[in-house]
Amino acid sequence: MDKNYDYLIVGSGLFGATFAHQMTKAGKKCLVIDKRGHQGGNIYCREIEKINVHWYGPHIFHTNDKEIWDFVNSFVEFNRFTYTPVANYKGELYSLPFNMNTFYQLWKTKTPAEAKSIIDEQVAKNFIKQPKNLEEQALNFVGKDIYVKLIKGYTEKQWGRKAIELPAFIIKRLPLRFTYDNNYFSDKYQGIPIGGYNKLVEGLLEGVEVQLGTDFFKNKDELIKLATKIVYTGKLDEYFSYSLGHLQYRSLEFNHQVLDTENYQGSAAVNYTDFETPYTRIVEHKHFEFGKQPKTVITKEYPLEWTTEKEPYYPINDFENETLANQYKKLKELEPNVIFGGRLAEYKYYDMHQVIASSLHAAKAELNVR
Repeated sequence: MDKNYDYLIVGSGLFGATFAHQMTKAGKKCLVIDKRGHQGGNIYCREIEKINVHWYGPHIFHTNDKEIWDFVNSFVEFNRFTYTPVANYKGELYSLPFNMNTFYQLWKTKTPAEAKSIIDEQVAKNFIKQPKNLEEQALNFVGKDIYVKLIKGYTEKQWGRKAIELPAFIIKRLPLRFTYDNNYFSDKYQGIPIGGYNKLVEGLLEGVEVQLGTDFFKNKDELIKLATKIVYTGKLDEYFSYSLGHLQYRSLEFNHQVLDTENYQGSAAVNYTDFETPYTRIVEHKHFEFGKQPKTVITKEYPLEWTTEKEPYYPINDFENETLANQYKKLKELEPNVIFGGRLAEYKYYDMHQVIASSLHAAKAELNVR
């Protein structure tokens, strides 16, 4: 039976869209399907009050890879946005990431030596040679003040578990910056697409056939007959019908509000680091593109326990889930005509530039390009 397409691409997020673009450019015929009613996956933006609202949470593009930066800018020009979030702990405001501004706000220290002295003293008081959980690990890195005010409550809300119940290896490091620098990312290239991320996805999918509102699993038998190969970007365990059990994720709920004010909080993001505030942050979207619209749109972000009815956003990369994911990854070897890619299909936390790099690598491998 002749196939209509070279590739059936399940998911129109960054991995799928990038792969479709590369293969279409090489003369291959692709069909992209997505169960949502829009393309772009989690980087989709919805325009409200002439503001590009990051519908599934804020996405700030950052990379040190000039090739990746030039690639995305070939579709849409990126602005010079620099991410400088603020932490709100019970009404007290602190700069993020942890830097000399933060230390001054905490202790009124003015030199790196003063700040280091306080941190070293606090670490020494709580130091545990072999930390058994996230709390002990964090105290080893930054001491009590930073941990209690800026890490503990936020982390427990994000994970839905007490810090003493989370494994230590989740925190591999907590960078302390002994300069007055509020730039959250240290990457050379940073920004937001001018006009929103939809322009990037539209550029990637130009000339590609896309079918929205199409659920791969509800139509699997018919869909797999259409193409020689499948590119799958959905949940890894779902592809294998959860045959080994369910992988775990964290989900999110986004509460979007239009406010009749020009500027609500003066920052793209304010993180609420106390446990009592139910949301982890408030995002004010107009600041991503330096908007001057008369109204503003904010989003409160609530972490949720994931169920099969909710969207999976973050893989829970603890020992139990990593072990199960590795078992599923062995099953991939039995699927030579399926390419698994992206955060869900690889059960791996990826930043946007890493997703694109992974997709470009997969496309080169398919085309035997070095």
